[in-house]
Amino acid sequence: MLRNPRTLVLLAVVAALFVAGSLAPLPTPVEIQQWAGSFGPWFPLLFCAIYAVATVAPLPRSVFTVSCGVLFGAGLGLVVALVATTAAAALALLLVRALDRDQVASRLTHPAVRTINDRLARRGWLAVGSLRMIAIAPFSIVNYCCGLSAIRFWPYLIASVLGSVPGTVGTVILADSLTGGTHPAMYVITAVCFAIGVAGLIVDARWQPPAIPVRD
Repeated sequence: MLRNPRTLVLLAVVAALFVAGSLAPLPTPVEIQQWAGSFGPWFPLLFCAIYAVATVAPLPRSVFTVSCGVLFGAGLGLVVALVATTAAAALALLLVRALDRDQVASRLTHPAVRTINDRLARRGWLAVGSLRMIAIAPFSIVNYCCGLSAIRFWPYLIASVLGSVPGTVGTVILADSLTGGTHPAMYVITAVCFAIGVAGLIVDARWQPPAIPVRD
């Protein structure tokens, strides 16, 4: 039996919120977009900044991408999502390298770790672009790992943007047309991006780069 009064109060509050949420009418996607548009042109800029900062932390990017489609529609929502994704990827890499990379890199002496680091340094763009297409690869975790590696900034950023475009476009467009439930096309887009990402990782694993000459 529950004897703690605080527990009973908490359960009562949760039950009341559940009932209220079930009875309250939910706004339609059109009403949500009208509500977002009523705030003026500064709201997309604010949401873009929130999106970028929040996804530097280990928060799911897909939630913000879906919100872009629901709040701003396909056109503006896609612009906001891609700009925020680019900014988050750049900020995460620069932040990791500014704070922790030197300390962590000095401890990455295991041969397997050094091999991965060398691969990212030579052609990391292929691995990064492939991982961006795989939905199960967390956006922030990939950023952190790349920040600790020797991959160059611009190949990393370009691969991040290009690899994120297909999934972002599909998510925003389908969120814009969302009327309830998950559109079947979303599964197709996710499966295609996943297949392309896995194929890229296989090519990356089998592609032997030319050896870097050792200078005396």
